[in-house]
Amino acid sequence: MVWDNTANAGRQKCQDFLDIRRPSAIMCYSFRGPGISRARQSAAESPERNRRLGDPLADIVLINPQFAMSYWGLDHALPLFGKRANMPVASLPLLAALTPKPHSMTLIDENIEPIDWNRCARADMVGVTGLSVQRFRMKEILENLKQLGVFTVVGGPWITVQEDYFAGLADVIFIGEAEETWPRFLDEWLQKNEQAEKSDMSKVPTPRFDLLKSRHYLFGSLQFSRGCPFQCEFCDIIVTFGRRPRIKTSAQIIAELEAIRRQGMALVFIVDDNLIGNKKAIKEVLRDIRTWQQDNGYPMCFFTEASIDLADDPELMRLMVEINIATVFIGIETPNEASLRETKKFQNLRSGGTILEKVHRIQRAGMDVSCGMILGFDHDDAGIFDAQRNFIRDARITSTMIGMLHAVPKTPLHSRLAAEGRLDPDDRPPFGTNVIPLKIGREELRAGYVAVLNDLYEPDAYFDRLDELLVTEKIKLGNCNCPEYWKKHPWRNLKKHAWEWAQGWGLYLRLMWSIPDKRLRQVYKSRIARLLKARKESSVFLYYVIKCAMHYHAHRMAREIKTENALVNSF
Repeated sequence: MVWDNTANAGRQKCQDFLDIRRPSAIMCYSFRGPGISRARQSAAESPERNRRLGDPLADIVLINPQFAMSYWGLDHALPLFGKRANMPVASLPLLAALTPKPHSMTLIDENIEPIDWNRCARADMVGVTGLSVQRFRMKEILENLKQLGVFTVVGGPWITVQEDYFAGLADVIFIGEAEETWPRFLDEWLQKNEQAEKSDMSKVPTPRFDLLKSRHYLFGSLQFSRGCPFQCEFCDIIVTFGRRPRIKTSAQIIAELEAIRRQGMALVFIVDDNLIGNKKAIKEVLRDIRTWQQDNGYPMCFFTEASIDLADDPELMRLMVEINIATVFIGIETPNEASLRETKKFQNLRSGGTILEKVHRIQRAGMDVSCGMILGFDHDDAGIFDAQRNFIRDARITSTMIGMLHAVPKTPLHSRLAAEGRLDPDDRPPFGTNVIPLKIGREELRAGYVAVLNDLYEPDAYFDRLDELLVTEKIKLGNCNCPEYWKKHPWRNLKKHAWEWAQGWGLYLRLMWSIPDKRLRQVYKSRIARLLKARKESSVFLYYVIKCAMHYHAHRMAREIKTENALVNSF
């Protein structure tokens, strides 16, 4: 675990070829200035405090800063679901699980609740984590904490790649994974530690999901493994987690599933950067999860990330469908083969069919495909914009995170472009990316990106892709491809259908009541009516209505970027 693991996972999907590309080079923490002594003195001078830093008991607060608007954040769709955030950051409950007793821990996610500054002022230590897209808010929070005289600890992907970014604001920084360094720090306080080896995933404890306010999140998050065997030039996954995939045991994962289930979460994002990095090992885990899902009546639906070589393994696709993975995010990046070679994404160039054929193979196996696409590689010229539009249309991919190439510090891409003098040093680059492209002007790249983003989420273009998949080809998703199981469990099947119809119609009514754009409401209404004429399955209806809500967010965000010049790059 790095301090911000979502695993972001997550929201990093929104903007850091992310979601969870975890930057780090080594695993250690280091001290900045005389922070510990200041914290001791501050604690001693505060009469209301009954804990002292370095005593057996420390009062700790961990903060996940608020995200700005982003693609995967689903900001505009969340009110339709009655939620405040898409998912919890994975690092906070895991750090809480790694915290030895009797230290006390409070988790604050600013995406679902405001920061209680009085609570922070009473703490012996406040930790702040964050992805690169959160760095500006992180700085604001740390400035406030410094004014309060609070002892501050900072970790996560951004501080890992930019260790001096919060100079003067952070008393202690953590670099990289923290399974060993965090508990050691709480025990030793004044000694610098370096985690020489990658974390042993078989020893990672079950996160403290009970400390989260789970009712406010749209879905949960869960990590099976870390590491990716590939070597994409722009990606910081291998910088953080290495190229040797490390995986948890089935017992660990099932314990986490049980913990998430107790929180009432039915939709879960498996946040691994590449779930299938070790195909042999993950198959064993998937078989055990299939048993757990079926024994419990399929209480959860999953979505995850994988590489395109998933399409080359029918057994693996079948297992993923049988545990009820309905959607898989794939880093396709570009239809330009020269750009794929340039960025060393060789797995997308392997034999066994074209990328388009492989996407269709995964869809027909029973998983919807979403994807990450990048504009601005060195081999991209002005023709790349239409090439991206055409590929996404032909692939029938509705949810596409498209962004301009961005060089994350410590990645091979960042090193190469720095040597070539092609990096914009501005922390807020005016053209939305720090990369100076080779064959396209910076203004042309930005304008092309905004145009493609808007075109992809024009209602007719979006729903034509979706209808080609669900209406024309009648793809079935997830465990709908397990008819024998449902035949053996008719009562569970009945309950499943009833729940899906209820959820689907409830969301449909919220779409009709809450969306102010009359034209969009009419589009959703007519498209859903067309679907119901062609298919009567409750699961397809629910999925289609969810895709309407996701379209509303993406469409509105794209329009805001275009009309308000509120540039959001999904790097």
